[in-house]
Amino acid sequence: MPVPAIRRSTLITALSMIGFFAIFSTTISKNPVLPLFSQALGAGDVTIGLIAAVSPAAGILFSFPVGMLADRIGAKRLLTVSALVFLTAPLLYLLVTDPLWLIPVRFFHGLATAILGPVASMMIYTAYPDAKGEKSGIYSSATLVGRTAAPLAGGIIISVFAAAAGLTAYRMVYVAAFLAAIPVLVLVLALRDDAPAAREASKHQTFSFRESLRGFVQSPLLLSTALVEMAAYFGFGIFETWLPLYLLSAGVPEYLIGLLFALQVVALAVSKPFFGTLSDRTGRRAQIVAGLLAEGVCIAALAFTAAVPAVMAIGVCFGLALSLVTVSTGAYVADLSVQENLGASIGALSAIMDIGHASGPLVAGAIIAVAGYAAGFLAPAIVAAAVAAVFIAAGRTANTGKIV
Repeated sequence: MPVPAIRRSTLITALSMIGFFAIFSTTISKNPVLPLFSQALGAGDVTIGLIAAVSPAAGILFSFPVGMLADRIGAKRLLTVSALVFLTAPLLYLLVTDPLWLIPVRFFHGLATAILGPVASMMIYTAYPDAKGEKSGIYSSATLVGRTAAPLAGGIIISVFAAAAGLTAYRMVYVAAFLAAIPVLVLVLALRDDAPAAREASKHQTFSFRESLRGFVQSPLLLSTALVEMAAYFGFGIFETWLPLYLLSAGVPEYLIGLLFALQVVALAVSKPFFGTLSDRTGRRAQIVAGLLAEGVCIAALAFTAAVPAVMAIGVCFGLALSLVTVSTGAYVADLSVQENLGASIGALSAIMDIGHASGPLVAGAIIAVAGYAAGFLAPAIVAAAVAAVFIAAGRTANTGKIV
């Protein structure tokens, strides 16, 4: 019996549930179990770092091609591929006995999120043209809930099976990841098939990977918006990687560091629908600039204090600033792009974002090693200010019509 198609009026609910279960599944597969599982298999520090890095690499490499494919063959087909990866990847961890095999498994698992992110965003922007910010904020908040709940669930599973023999405790986490992915596939199959519409829209056009990428890069507004996304996640990567070590060096207890990050995630999840609605009603450019500059100020302020109340307040403000900017960037790119190339534009935005997220901790680490934490925390503030200036200048000089 065929699965009934989900109506447009309930699409955001379905996508939010898909996002929750998918991100829960992929997050529980890596946090906190992945480094523990890798170490138990005999991996050294370098191998553990490499294992952690390959999943984001999939996003950098495939987000733009995935966006182009979504424009050509339809979003549901790609989401089905993503759901199948979410479902099968956790089972592959159960077969691993050599830590080096975790590298291709993590890359394969990373394909799922590389597809899900840009394709889900494309579907939301297409279905809700007048409420892009609000609906994308709801979806993003759902994924954040999954991202927050997963480490807690993973830690509980490891604790419950701690007395079990061998690697059982870790493998039970991957069983949980598999079970969480089942609703993803069921919900994706219930989505309406948009392939005929995608084929009709692209029937009379000639597509080239190079030309699509060149069109994005040569558009001042699109490129500057992608740079904003990159700068925002450049700072976020530094915040989540180096702030815990900075606070530990200052004698802050681990439980308070965990509370700080929990508050930051709550600030993100609660505020995104509100800020998304605000951007729909009042415009996105001012919100993007304000959020990016506020994020830079927050992370730079960390260099001046390690007092717990101050850092808590900074962490919440950082979460609000990140929410303010990131809930608007994707919707703004969708505002600027013609429908036929929407997926390619969102994919390019996602790939550039991943570059920023991956490079931030590396750049800051090099700076901190040479000049200390203050300089490391100042770097993303300088990047944010410079990119904000580029974004403002692009808006003053570029044509604001549909450009890609």
